[in-house]
Amino acid sequence: MVRHFYFDHNATTPVAPEVLRVFSETMAEVCGNASSIHYFGQAAKQGLEAARREIASALGCDAREIVLTSGGTESDNLAVFGVARGSGGHVVTSSIEHPAVLNACAQLEREGCSVTYVPVGGDGIVDPADVRRALRPQTVLITIMHANNETGTVQPVAEMARMAREAGVVFHSDAVQTAGRIPLQMRGLGADLLSIGGHKFGAPKGIGALYVRKGVNLRPILFGGHHERDRRAGTENVPGAVALARAFSLGFDWNELAALRDRLELGVLDRIPAARVNGDAARRLPNTSNIRFEGIEGEAMVIGLDLRGFAVSSGSACSSGAVEPSHVLLAMGQRPEDARSSVRFSLGPGNTADQVDALVEAVVESVAHLRRISPAVVSHA
Repeated sequence: MVRHFYFDHNATTPVAPEVLRVFSETMAEVCGNASSIHYFGQAAKQGLEAARREIASALGCDAREIVLTSGGTESDNLAVFGVARGSGGHVVTSSIEHPAVLNACAQLEREGCSVTYVPVGGDGIVDPADVRRALRPQTVLITIMHANNETGTVQPVAEMARMAREAGVVFHSDAVQTAGRIPLQMRGLGADLLSIGGHKFGAPKGIGALYVRKGVNLRPILFGGHHERDRRAGTENVPGAVALARAFSLGFDWNELAALRDRLELGVLDRIPAARVNGDAARRLPNTSNIRFEGIEGEAMVIGLDLRGFAVSSGSACSSGAVEPSHVLLAMGQRPEDARSSVRFSLGPGNTADQVDALVEAVVESVAHLRRISPAVVSHA
């Protein structure tokens, strides 16, 4: 029987045992609606607000600046539409954003806004100077992700946030891949809006948050009751909020994974010709490695490794099954065939050196098999 090991934490993480425990306890014991004034409702309200304070403490902000959402996609949409929709203004974003931002910007264009998509270099990094040059008098929003979900490249967000503040433009960052993984202090980062998705760091799916700096005017995208200070209508997910708060307190040092990631890369690059790491070698998440295997289809690699017991990805989980090459790698200047030959490995709590060594062996075997049956010519230079 094949044992299975998980190396796709950028897609989602397993729910941490202690998070699952408080989530289950809250689900079983707190039955009230946090908007109700009776005993059960007030118990739910107390749990919700305690969780909000814990989340705010982890981010170094005021609890009133935390809007609870269903996850990263909703947070991104609330930030983008909440600032720019109906303004007829101009938005600056990058060509490597998550679809939750890119598709929201495309919708804004259909509604009459203009959008500038700033390019990236071959290292996958956004140049703040390009963002500055893209600004116009009509610019109302800059939205640049904190770290890319495919390559792990970390962007100079604090510098761009300072630039936005000087220009009087609202700055949003999609921090779904960094929140709960690397320290985030909102005052130092400087963003006006910051998106979080709990399932990327040990919380269950279906809970997230949007940091909204005090004073930022944010229009709602959902309409109903007066929940979340009129910023997000809908009955609050109390068990999810409690779980998200606990996930922030786990204390796992994701930086410890850098040594395992480097072990993986060294093993692969040493034994497989024409394999290259995509993105900046230093400015990236400590758990993420995106490797191109010349002459091989990434989807075939994903299937081959799955059959050998290893879960990896050929790109964004939101784009799995798509035949198009990664828009991120194309934006970095890669040819479509090279973009299609890339595989993402993302480590997380529970991965060990023994698992990494076994993964390297599986990658070597899969590449050898696929290159034997592939008609593509591989350069070993």
